[in-house]
Amino acid sequence: MAHALDDTAHNTIREAVRSRYAAIASSASPGCGPAGHASSSTVSCCAPTSPCCGPASGAAQDELASTASASPALSASSISAALGYSSEDLASVPEGANLALGCGNPHAIASLKEGETVLDLGSGAGFDCFLAARAVGPSGHVIGVDMTPEMIALARDNARKSEYANVEFRLGEIEHLPIGDRSVDVIISNCVINLSPDKATVFQEAFRVLKPGGRLAISDVVAMTELPREWKEDPSLLSGCISGAVTPEELKNMLREAGFEDIVIAPKQESREFIREWQPGARLEDYVISAYITARKPGGK
Repeated sequence: MAHALDDTAHNTIREAVRSRYAAIASSASPGCGPAGHASSSTVSCCAPTSPCCGPASGAAQDELASTASASPALSASSISAALGYSSEDLASVPEGANLALGCGNPHAIASLKEGETVLDLGSGAGFDCFLAARAVGPSGHVIGVDMTPEMIALARDNARKSEYANVEFRLGEIEHLPIGDRSVDVIISNCVINLSPDKATVFQEAFRVLKPGGRLAISDVVAMTELPREWKEDPSLLSGCISGAVTPEELKNMLREAGFEDIVIAPKQESREFIREWQPGARLEDYVISAYITARKPGGK
């Protein structure tokens, strides 16, 4: 299903994604975005027609919008609880950090330990970073990387408000990580790698920055069948966590070619329920599903 893209196409996709998530960050506190504990009701901003980010365009908009039906709006906390985060998790992060942008809970598979260095790919407003900071303790360190300046500013402000000393946020693309070689114990990510137009390079970079024996713990969407052509060509559906999804087999091949071993991709059938709510009536859940992805860099103890 994957097709090679030239640099111009890559840049077009990145700018569409960057623009969408800049809009989410800018509207995170009051307005349409779900901004932490004080947020108003909303649906997940992963949805292709989320009010945070504007609708899909062209043929895809016609197909998706025509099937939309009214559904109860949910708070960011309710969405995150459905993804597997505990009430303790939700209460522990700074207000404004939880934008409900994920499709799972990477902490459920990360097994973070005190003293570890953790990297979050596409860290957004810092939600998963702040949870990781609590898990690794003051002797550990957490780095969030995001390519959207507005998200980095929001995350840094959240860290400053709550005086997190073991978290930092760096502006950069996940295909070109601003991280040193062999410096990270664990990489987490939540519904971000699907947005990249060059996933193979993302995994190569992940392999580079991990220490020997380091591990991946990722939640992301995968494609369970061929996506409609018009979906693949619509930038709004890519930035909505739909048209960038690839099959589990494609992901395995990319991870294997990057050098990873012990690769496990576990689709979560129950995720169809919340994916259905991204655009009620469009049957997105027939095409994509959330999965937990784990892998390990050879070496270490």
